[in-house]
Amino acid sequence: MFVTGRLAALVAAGAVPLVLLSVAGVNPWAVFGGWLVLCAALVAVDSAAAPSPRLLHLTRSAPARTRLGVPVQTTISVRNTGPRVLRGRLRDAWQPTAGAPATRERLDVDPGATQVLVVPLLPRRRGELRSEFVVVRSVGPMGLAGRQRRIDAPAAVRVLPPFTSRRHLASRIARLNELDGATSVQVRGQGTEFDSLRPYVRGDDVRSIDWRATARAGATMLRTWRPERDRHVVILIDTGRTSAARVGDGVRMDAAFEAALLLAALAEHAGDHVHLLAFDRLVRARVSRVDGPSLLPAMVDALAPVEPSLLDTDWDAAFAAIRSLGVRPSLIVLLTAQDEPEASRGFLSALPSVAAHTTVLVGTATDVAAEADAAAPPVDADDVYRHAAAARTVSDARRVAGAIDRAGAEPVAADPNALPVRIVDRYLALKAHGRL
Repeated sequence: MFVTGRLAALVAAGAVPLVLLSVAGVNPWAVFGGWLVLCAALVAVDSAAAPSPRLLHLTRSAPARTRLGVPVQTTISVRNTGPRVLRGRLRDAWQPTAGAPATRERLDVDPGATQVLVVPLLPRRRGELRSEFVVVRSVGPMGLAGRQRRIDAPAAVRVLPPFTSRRHLASRIARLNELDGATSVQVRGQGTEFDSLRPYVRGDDVRSIDWRATARAGATMLRTWRPERDRHVVILIDTGRTSAARVGDGVRMDAAFEAALLLAALAEHAGDHVHLLAFDRLVRARVSRVDGPSLLPAMVDALAPVEPSLLDTDWDAAFAAIRSLGVRPSLIVLLTAQDEPEASRGFLSALPSVAAHTTVLVGTATDVAAEADAAAPPVDADDVYRHAAAARTVSDARRVAGAIDRAGAEPVAADPNALPVRIVDRYLALKAHGRL
């Protein structure tokens, strides 16, 4: 049972005769007590006369998936199986990060009729959004009180990463097509395969002349090569405690997701095989042996529920997980946060064993504010401390980047918006130079 604001107004109305009777010499408190008893009786009668919410039958409709920050609509169909009109309110119990409106939906359902309520959502967090029940209030005829009931009606919407870096994909695919077709390389490299023969033009590299084809054609013929396909690209996302650090408007893990999705989309278009691992001490997400148009949906679905873990990443186990994929990767991209010398010891000690056999990129989302504070001259005492802390942060990041380079890998550091582009540009450069 619940009461409405009308009851408060009705009780307050009893103050008028209370004042009048006090002037007439009658005991006002006895009258007011009788008034309260009357109000309680009216509440009991009104609540009993309210239609029962048990006679409602609810049906939900919600999309299985949506992207972060994209509005989505869910619906609740309310069918009244009772003999009387039900008027009241309905509240859907979505969690706060779902972005559901705080208002309660109005119900006015005739007997045997169905009312469809639209509940818009604006997700503010990745992962699984759930609503396990709705609460229905049925108001009595006088509007003083009514019945309230919780009705189980589970619903779930999986919120996927936004993939805002998709806007860079078209331009990178155009550059990839240039590498793959119009501008075939003339010198064979480790990551190239034979493309075609064409006539020799003055200025071409004479080492690429095909003498047998020249003898058959009676003209000087040149071999051209194109970036090799069917290479294996392994992307490992560090989900340890450093991935929870805020960088820019988000956390490092979000920037890693964007870089992984953009690289996977481009590599899939190039004909390479992409394998994804999210790891700290356990495998949090894994996508392997998935190619073609189903690759990106599988990746975003696997990454959606992944959250940073407050543990240091076990890099020996992480590289063992890469080996367990059963492929020989041509490129390994490690998306992590290696910018503190003390915290990077385990990573740096395990890195040479992997970098000795394949090309390794280490991508890190950096804090632009720290670099700006380190470059700006201090003007007061607070700025001196801020400048010193920022300079120490930048210096440590450079030391770790140098150690990564000496270990045989290539560090790639940029702000969260630029990191995905830097990663895919390096991938294209490796393709262009025949190293992938």
